[in-house]
Amino acid sequence: MTGDPARPLPVPLTLLTGFLGAGKTTLLNRLLKDPTLAGTLVLVNEFGEIGLDHLMIEGVEENMILLESGCLCCTIRDDLIVTLEDLLRGRDNGRIAPFSRLVIETTGLADPAPILNVLINHPYLAMRFRLDGVVTLVDAVNGMATLDAHEEARRQVVAADRLVLTKTELAASGSLAVLRERLDGLNPGIAVLRSDAPATDLIGAGLYDLAQQPHALRHWLAEDALPGHHHHHDHDHHHHGHDHGDRQDPHDVNRHDASIRAFVLTAEQPVARTTFDLFWTLLRSIHGPRLLRLKGLVDIAGEPGRPLLVHAVQQILHPPIQLDAWPDADHRSRLVLIVKDVEEDTVRKLWSAFLGQASAQPQPA
Repeated sequence: MTGDPARPLPVPLTLLTGFLGAGKTTLLNRLLKDPTLAGTLVLVNEFGEIGLDHLMIEGVEENMILLESGCLCCTIRDDLIVTLEDLLRGRDNGRIAPFSRLVIETTGLADPAPILNVLINHPYLAMRFRLDGVVTLVDAVNGMATLDAHEEARRQVVAADRLVLTKTELAASGSLAVLRERLDGLNPGIAVLRSDAPATDLIGAGLYDLAQQPHALRHWLAEDALPGHHHHHDHDHHHHGHDHGDRQDPHDVNRHDASIRAFVLTAEQPVARTTFDLFWTLLRSIHGPRLLRLKGLVDIAGEPGRPLLVHAVQQILHPPIQLDAWPDADHRSRLVLIVKDVEEDTVRKLWSAFLGQASAQPQPA
């Protein structure tokens, strides 16, 4: 491809999406170790004011930007535009190291349509970035239930030009076949790849062609671009973790069900491993699939300086990982929860009871 010497060639951009707990960060860590992705800049979006996902992306501290306090499809879409413009200015004038590719990892609750509208239709960004693909991860264990319950998950599948099935080793072969049939119904002919697929199969596989995407996506993109458009979900602009505040675009709306909340539990003192295990067991038995996600770092008593990384999706607690060191300067136990139809105060009181302390004041997530 040749271009005007006065106009830099567009930077390839990949959108990495998938519902909560699908394994986006795990996949990204693997991909970033591949030499073909050298020079990649990562933009991470986290749901809630206290995030942990960006701490788990390995070895790219200098090549990572964090967008928090909202969802790219929602409250901070304008922030995305400003951030991308700033990155380009910094790249052009040498303030930041040149990057050869940009990967945007969305929060698990993101509807891709508004993000794609920005990348495809913004006059300047569409000229400077080349949308190189939308990669959507689907959890093979919880995938069917997630697709049934969450419109965002269905939209993520429809927007994809590559699907990645994760946790297939945990899923029964029969249920896996049913899930594949469901995915093909949402996005006919979509390429479905394994989570260990080569980086070149996932990133840089060719220009994103909107004409080849399902009609539903093209309809959603057009619908989203209409001034004053309101998404068909129930809206509550003041529910936890999604307060639009003064930054809300008058043409923008909250896209998430008002019953979804995000909050954080903390502990100033080390927590006994048995205490955490009992807390999780009781929490899972009471709330089960309404626990969309739990992820955090626990300061385990008797293991100074070696926090426990915990990650649960609905009723599945992945094997905790003992880290060799804290990933940041905050050494408190921090558990970020995203729940549906569960009151924050109920969970907070349970946590406090296990810690043997009075319920702390709520902290924003």
